[in-house]
Amino acid sequence: MPLASRSPTSSGLLPMPGSPSASWALYSARLTSIFQNAEAAVLVAFWLFGLINNVLYVVILSAAQDLVGSEVPKGLVLLADVLPSFVTKLIAPYFIHRVPYSARIIFFAVISSVGMLMLALTPPDRSIGSKMAGIMLASLSSGGGELSFLGLTHYYGHMSLAAWGSGTGAAGLLGAGLYVLLTDWLGFSVKDSLLASAYLPVIMLISFFLILPRRPLREATKAQQYYYQPLHEDDEAGPSSSSVDDIPTANAASSLLTPGPSLCHSPTIASAALSDAREDSPSRMEANLRRAKSLFFPYMLPLFLVYLAEYIINQGVSPTLLFPLESSPFRELRDFYPMYGFLYQLGVFISRSSIAFIRIHHLYPASLLQVANLVLLMLHSLLNFIPNVYVVFVIVFWEGLLGGGVYVNTFAEIMENVPLSEREFSLGATSVSDSAGICIAGFVSMAMEVWLCNHQVQHGRDWCKKIKVG
Repeated sequence: MPLASRSPTSSGLLPMPGSPSASWALYSARLTSIFQNAEAAVLVAFWLFGLINNVLYVVILSAAQDLVGSEVPKGLVLLADVLPSFVTKLIAPYFIHRVPYSARIIFFAVISSVGMLMLALTPPDRSIGSKMAGIMLASLSSGGGELSFLGLTHYYGHMSLAAWGSGTGAAGLLGAGLYVLLTDWLGFSVKDSLLASAYLPVIMLISFFLILPRRPLREATKAQQYYYQPLHEDDEAGPSSSSVDDIPTANAASSLLTPGPSLCHSPTIASAALSDAREDSPSRMEANLRRAKSLFFPYMLPLFLVYLAEYIINQGVSPTLLFPLESSPFRELRDFYPMYGFLYQLGVFISRSSIAFIRIHHLYPASLLQVANLVLLMLHSLLNFIPNVYVVFVIVFWEGLLGGGVYVNTFAEIMENVPLSEREFSLGATSVSDSAGICIAGFVSMAMEVWLCNHQVQHGRDWCKKIKVG
């Protein structure tokens, strides 16, 4: 059956509110099925893991202009905030399993707090070297934390993964909102705001050592098993391999909304997967390269384009999108940049949370619309034709909606269209696209911001040069 002709429920999606197929009974049954096997403590712990692990990344990007002022491109902050995490994700999987989870959590919480303290306590007139070192420590912690917490979901089932994903989505909105709240609305200094953020990793320690039930992890460690240990002793055995193979790919997009079989539930399947990984490594590498090539145009390229465009906007163009203070809601020129970041993250959060209601099957139109946003805002920075800042607010919010929508729908398309045997590799391989887009955007933004700001100064708009280090 063509995907477009499926009803929302048959494709694993919830119907739109108000549609003929929508009913409270359907929503209630779906929500009940989601949480019937989930422990509240597990959900809370993993939601907090996702929130705290990602929130400092957003706080740092929101504070970029205050940290380095107008003389240093904000793309440098983006690179310092992304590259250590990216490198950690590339190399850590080969050795991090030797370190106990408790030691990892303590280490990542400590270096994250140390990094934020370095940012907060470095005097504004000192070299930015120590600030960049602090950002890199926080980035290292975020990358290692993501690897560790995703690995930890192996022992707690599919709802822990859903809770983690929800927490990471909330981190963008709360991180940007927290910085705007502290600096713009409550009048805290940049130093005090960053000092307050430095204590957030304590929540990560509380979540792991006090909230998260540790029994599944302890039992798995004692047994030295690599498959999922159920939370309840009387849980039935996992499904057979044949039942897993029979899962319709059309329903895969709802796998984070409804309970379903998992490869990790079956020791037999997990053992087979491990043995496959050891067999004929050169052949597997060649097969994976062919798979990656087949993923490039339908999934990787649109995801790369949308991240490249939006991070050039965020770090290279938006620092120059300034207006006279008397025609804006702000008291200082530095207030524009954090507000743009908050509106962008608000759009991302809304669109990433909409997958149960709205699906985008054609990814390129949304990616090209994001490129159009970049061109539009860059032209305004050069020509100054947008009448007021409120129009820019709408465009930046729309940018966030497009970025979050392409991200979540790219992986939903893979879940629906890629065979089960290739799906895990395909999801992981495609995720490199957003990191690549962000890294390249960081380099482009460093030159873009300097060029746009110099052009504005030459044409009598010197606002971008008046923003000082916080």
